[in-house]
Amino acid sequence: MADASAAKIAFRPTRLALGFAAAYLATLAFHQAGIELCHLVGLTGSTPYNLTPVPPFGVPAVLSLAFWGGVWGVIFVFAEKAITRCPGGYLSGATLFGAIVPTLVFWFVVIPLKGLPLSYGFQASRVLVALIVDGLWGLGTGILLTMLAGRRAA
Repeated sequence: MADASAAKIAFRPTRLALGFAAAYLATLAFHQAGIELCHLVGLTGSTPYNLTPVPPFGVPAVLSLAFWGGVWGVIFVFAEKAITRCPGGYLSGATLFGAIVPTLVFWFVVIPLKGLPLSYGFQASRVLVALIVDGLWGLGTGILLTMLAGRRAA
């Protein structure tokens, strides 16, 4: 019975909104810090906080990315039960979720929809950068969601 009530709590609209907000902020802080770190060590030519307007609304690329990060935050909330069960704990699970799930969707769905080769041809540096920055996004989402929700991480 405790599991059923925990599931009800996890999917409340407030929790989903907090997931969106935490992931949006994690994109702006943790994900973009990861891009800067990877740039500084020479793994990528990309720099953080790309302000180039993107269609269809012309918003800066970083804000579009943060919006989609927020959408992934809602998915994160739905996956929290599994994330919490990770052997390393909640934050390890959050990091693994970020490194694996959004990265695979980007590689195998988003990139091909743009007419590009899967995972940009699996170039080692691009694979590593994706795993690092998306893993940091997951970690940041877990930390910020915990803070916003006012509870301790499992």
